[in-house]
Amino acid sequence: MTTHMTAGAVAGILEHTVMFPVDSVKTRMQSLQPDPKAQYRSVYEALKKIIQTEGVFRPLRGLNITMMGAGPAHALYFACYEQVKRSLSDIIQNGGNSHLANGLAGSVATVLHDALMNPAEVVKQRMQMYNSPYRGLLDCVRTITRTEGVGAFYRSYSTQLTMNIPFQAVHFITYELMQEQLNPQRHYHPSSHIVSGAVAGAVSAAITTPLDVCKTLLNTQENVALNSMHISGHLTGMANAFRTVYRLGGPAAFFKGVQARVIYQVPSTAIAWSVYEFFKYFLTKQQLEHEARTGPL
Repeated sequence: MTTHMTAGAVAGILEHTVMFPVDSVKTRMQSLQPDPKAQYRSVYEALKKIIQTEGVFRPLRGLNITMMGAGPAHALYFACYEQVKRSLSDIIQNGGNSHLANGLAGSVATVLHDALMNPAEVVKQRMQMYNSPYRGLLDCVRTITRTEGVGAFYRSYSTQLTMNIPFQAVHFITYELMQEQLNPQRHYHPSSHIVSGAVAGAVSAAITTPLDVCKTLLNTQENVALNSMHISGHLTGMANAFRTVYRLGGPAAFFKGVQARVIYQVPSTAIAWSVYEFFKYFLTKQQLEHEARTGPL
């Protein structure tokens, strides 16, 4: 359990930090009624424009809260996944690999992961938006708490789960399916973990983009968009988010930022799985060598 938690924490932090600038672009590209100065045709153009007009560190705004949330959330996530997968596989497939067990384990792990990560996501996305009014992390947390209440940090939780449960179910099933083809012996094999992670990330990211657009709207409470719909107060609930997105942009609006989302997820999940599998292999090897020298505890 400790091995999975340590490997998961390291993998989670690296996954979110390495590709964070692209995540910032994705948040802005999902804006339903963006400022004319924040309209982008591609990820590259967006990054170039943000750096030129707002400074080289602007795409990293919100990284601190993301790192604070990603470590413990991913530690819990991978430990839960491994434990539930093993237990369900014993029941369903007598210890063999079961796609149903993989999908269910990923879904259970997601509920715990998102409970920790959702407040960090709200703060991160508020700070990523163009013309964000917050001076920094603490100012953002204090302002949201004072003006919207603590519940604002979980306003998108149901939508997050609705998105991430199918995302992670598809993600884990695809990863394990790819591993069956590329690494049937399930040994530590870096290239197979990278390829499997990348494919799993691309597939799951693309099909859940509509839900991600709704989550971004609930997290950011985009004022221009909400005012144009004559929505007073705060937008709540997945159904309301869906209706608002559709009224503002039609079906195409549900796929705003899909390019940035896939570009972000492919290397992110490849990094996460390769780092996780490496640390799991390394820590397990260290433990076995220690037991060989001293005897099992």
